[in-house]
Amino acid sequence: MSQLRSVVLAGGGTGGHIYPLLAFADCLRRHDPGIRITCLGTDKGLENDLIPPAGYDLRIVPAHQLPRKVNLDLVKTGPRMMRATKVTKAICDEVEADIVIGFGGYVAVPAYLAAWRRKTPMIIFEFNDPPGVANRLGMRFDHQLALGFPHLPQTVPALKHGTVTGVPLRTSISRLDRAALRAQARAHFGLDPHRPTLLVFSGSQGANSINQAVAGAGKAITAAGGQVLHVIGARRDEPVEIPADLSGPYVTLPFLREMELGYAAADMVLCRGGAMTCAEVAAVGLPAVYVPLPWGNREQYKMAGPVVAAGGGLFCDDADISPQWLERELVPLLTDPHRLQHMGASAAAFGRRDGDEALRELTLRTVAGA
Repeated sequence: MSQLRSVVLAGGGTGGHIYPLLAFADCLRRHDPGIRITCLGTDKGLENDLIPPAGYDLRIVPAHQLPRKVNLDLVKTGPRMMRATKVTKAICDEVEADIVIGFGGYVAVPAYLAAWRRKTPMIIFEFNDPPGVANRLGMRFDHQLALGFPHLPQTVPALKHGTVTGVPLRTSISRLDRAALRAQARAHFGLDPHRPTLLVFSGSQGANSINQAVAGAGKAITAAGGQVLHVIGARRDEPVEIPADLSGPYVTLPFLREMELGYAAADMVLCRGGAMTCAEVAAVGLPAVYVPLPWGNREQYKMAGPVVAAGGGLFCDDADISPQWLERELVPLLTDPHRLQHMGASAAAFGRRDGDEALRELTLRTVAGA
C-alpha cells in the first residue's frame, strides 16, 4: 500500500462531525507520528475549541451554511462557495494532500470541491440516516464512501455502495474496560461502589424533558437501591430540583468531558439517540433507554432503532418521558442484573470498537488505487 504523507480532514460545527475526525486523526498519528494532518473548519464551529488543543493544525475556511430555501443567501451561495473552494484548494496544494476525508458539516463541501478540482482521492464518512446535506453533495463526485453503521446500506439507497467501517471512537472509549475501571469511576463521582447506576446525559445543551423526569423519579430510583449520575447540560437555564431526602446518591454535573468515566460507572444509560451517542453506548456494551429528539424527520429513531431491535435498548418518546414512566419501566430494569447483562451483551454485539482502524485501511487502499 502507498505510504500516506499528508491527509486533509474536513469536518466541523458539531461534536458529531468533530469527535470521529479527531479519533481518526489520532489513529493515523499512532501508526505514523510523522504524517502531516491538516484539519479544515470554520471560525464559528466547535472545532476551534477541540482541534487545536488536541494538537492538530486547524485551517479556517470561509464556508457558510447552505440555504434551504430561496432567499438572499441563495444568491450569495455561488460566489461564497467559489471563494471557499479556492481557499481550500490552496491549503491542499500547500500541504500536498494525498487524500481528503470529509466528516460532514459546512466545511466539507468546499473540501470535496477542492479534491475534485485537484483530482485528489476523497473519502466521505457518513453515519447519519438520512445523510447530511454536505455529504449528499460530495457524493456527486468520484469518491469512496465509509459508513458508520451496518444498517445504512440497506436502509439508505444513496449509501448502498458504501463500505461499513464503523465509527472512529476515542481510544479512551474504544479501549474501555468498564469492569476494571468501575470502582475508580464510581469513587471519582462520589457514588456508592455497589448500587446499580443510571447515567443520564443528553448532549452539551441537555434536555429539560429528560432532566425534569429523572429528577422527579429520584426517590423511586434510590428507594429501589439504585443511584444516578446526571449530566444536566452546561447550557440549560431551567432549574433542576433534586429532592433532598433521597435514600441513595444522586450526583449532578453540568458537563462531563471524560465520558469514559461515566460509562465505566454506569450499569445503564438514559440518553438521546444521536449517531455518536449510539456508536459509543453500543461499543462499550451499555443497555440504554433512548429518548429521541421529538422534532425533525425522526432521524434519531432511525439511528437507535437497529440497536433497540438487536435487544440492546428500548425507546421512550420524549412526550412520554415522566417520573411515572421511569418508575414503571426503568426502575425494574435498572435493578435486574440478569436483564441488564443480556441487553449489554446485545448492545456490544451490535457496536464496533475498530472504526478508526477500518477507516485507515480504507484510506490506504484508496490512495494506493488512485
